Amino acid sequence: MAPKIGFDRFIQLDWAAAALRVRAGLSDIEELTELIDATHSGEPAKKKTRTVLNRLWLEPRPDLVDFSDRGIQIYRDFPLSPIPVLTWGMAITTYPFFGKVAEIVGRLTGLQDDCASAEVHRRMAEIYGEREGTRRMTNMVLQSQTSWRTLERTVNGKRLVRVPKTKVSEPKLIAWLVEACIRYSGRPISVAALASNPIMFPFEMNGMVLYALSTSSAVEVRATGGRDEVAHLRNDV
Repeated sequence: MAPKIGFDRFIQLDWAAAALRVRAGLSDIEELTELIDATHSGEPAKKKTRTVLNRLWLEPRPDLVDFSDRGIQIYRDFPLSPIPVLTWGMAITTYPFFGKVAEIVGRLTGLQDDCASAEVHRRMAEIYGEREGTRRMTNMVLQSQTSWRTLERTVNGKRLVRVPKTKVSEPKLIAWLVEACIRYSGRPISVAALASNPIMFPFEMNGMVLYALSTSSAVEVRATGGRDEVAHLRNDV
């Protein structure tokens, strides 16, 4: 059986931002409703978009409530925290399909800063199957990532180009983003390799990772044989 897709809608950045503000208690649901009403023509489309936004911010899965709550608290404490960074962290932990597209784009653009979108579709089809849904939903993710200013599409969408990395300097946000990466990967991650981890391609953490993780209540750094250090969730034994 092919893996489940889940992320099946284009999510515009201002919709995600409005959902985040609602969850943070800084706005009311009417703001989000007005945005969706203004951009969606039918009730089924509105419902599907709200379902994705609910999973991202408004009603996260039970196992991600604490993680989401800590992301919301970072936003409350540091209102200038980049919303695309926070939403990216929630997206890769909530929707493995979104994370896999991001990982593949990160790998393919790692050398020359761009790649053919057809190559992303080919690799996603190898994982999720050659079906129309795979192609359409991959496009939804790529379109969303473009709206979140983590990627550009050129040549009528045929090429994907990296944009300048967003600098993430707040230690709590760095630690939370690393936690998102670990949760997506499902295994501990080398601290030294975090800067080149393909799923983190839109972000630069300014060499503060070890300090940031030393302040985290959720992630712990553990030395391995040799000089390598790995980051893992504290509840992982």
